[in-house]
Amino acid sequence: MAGYIEDRWLKKRPDKRTGKRERTARYGQGKRYRVKGIPGVQDRAFDTSEDAKQWLATANTDTKRGEFVDPRDGEISLADYIVDHWWPSRTDEPSTADPMRSRIWNHIIPILGDFTLREIDAAALRSFAAELLARVEGSTAEVIWGHLSSILNSAVDDKRLLRNPIKVHKNVKAPRRAEKKAKAWTRAVVDPVRLHLQDRYKFAVDLGLGLGLRQGEAFGLAEEDFDFKAGVVHIRRQLRWDIKGRPYFCLPKGGKTREVPLSPNLAARAFDHFRRFPSTPCTLPWRNPEPPTNALEARQRKPITVPLVLTTSHGNRIYYRTRNDRSWKPALAAAGLITAVGEKVRRDGGRIRRTPVYAAQREDMFHVLRHTYASVQLEAGESVVSLSTWLGHSSPKITLDHYAHFMPGAGHRGLAAMDAWLDQDQLRILPEKSPVAEWIKKATLNAQVKGLTASGASMNVKYKETARGGLAVNIIEC
Repeated sequence: MAGYIEDRWLKKRPDKRTGKRERTARYGQGKRYRVKGIPGVQDRAFDTSEDAKQWLATANTDTKRGEFVDPRDGEISLADYIVDHWWPSRTDEPSTADPMRSRIWNHIIPILGDFTLREIDAAALRSFAAELLARVEGSTAEVIWGHLSSILNSAVDDKRLLRNPIKVHKNVKAPRRAEKKAKAWTRAVVDPVRLHLQDRYKFAVDLGLGLGLRQGEAFGLAEEDFDFKAGVVHIRRQLRWDIKGRPYFCLPKGGKTREVPLSPNLAARAFDHFRRFPSTPCTLPWRNPEPPTNALEARQRKPITVPLVLTTSHGNRIYYRTRNDRSWKPALAAAGLITAVGEKVRRDGGRIRRTPVYAAQREDMFHVLRHTYASVQLEAGESVVSLSTWLGHSSPKITLDHYAHFMPGAGHRGLAAMDAWLDQDQLRILPEKSPVAEWIKKATLNAQVKGLTASGASMNVKYKETARGGLAVNIIEC
């Protein structure tokens, strides 16, 4: 068995003359017994030999199982672990790292930062969830809870915790976002909003509706991404801004490029937009706007030039906040969707400028066009798998979770089947366009069936589909 117990108050070997073990210089000072010699385990001292023996046996057993965690490693505070160990090891791009850092530093560290990793128990988690829901909405709280779980998982990997307390204490309920269905606009809403936008920004509405693009993907689109011959648009990048307001290009969400079918009418609108508003080259860093610190980062962040199809009237890239405040929200107000909630006063030289301030719901921002695209596709009977690919979702399940309520006849088939079960005559009801229903129609043209029907006989029709796709019909006169 690995490891041994050392008596730090007496020398290891007895005196040759007296046969007794002499006292060491540490005699009577500190803890007497120390466990040593377990590979990968820090030495630990105890007051009694029984405590030392018990801990040695447990440590050996856990080490063989690969489950040994030194409790002293979990004495670090959560804040220190995040700042000194967890966060420096992250390699997220700014579009992910900036909002994540903001949530952790504004909520997790202020609430739980003073707790050591070992002190985070069920009570601490319940208090954290309650205080978190008093600070933010349920959707944001759910994301923050996921960050905390990720941090604690890393602490388990770092051998500072044996198990993630969030997974151990299953009676502690994680915050959940309120069930909210995606909202889609009708043509009666889209057309007035598009009408009240500046001409150069109307094409952005067409891109959101016709391709299901996210806002950053639309702002990062180039004329070369349109393949009119193949009838597709290549979604290769998006325009993002970091927390300091610095723009950069990066891959679409999830790091996935994709191709989306291009309809003829959208192609015609694209040609018209390119003619009226020529593309403007824009050079920005790739992936990260921070200056590189080594040759590898210099290659990864090397600026690229993209001829953007959507630009400002000055030929610059679009800053989403400016566009939302000065173009999108006024168009929503003009269309009667929102109203002004205040006024912003600004001095510009010797003049005073007054501009209305609008408060628009998040569901009425650019992303609603993407939802509208999904609703039109599903209501037309398009495959969920195809739509998932065009939207850039990681799986069709995500598409269904967001947009299942847009599918025509959702729930009607099950209702019809249950109604058939409860039919008093015990007759099986088939969908009108079912192939089996067509067979039944042909069967009722049989002379025998016609005779029974004409005589007013009471009859019951039973059928079953054969293994080869045929239909066996039995007519029973009652």
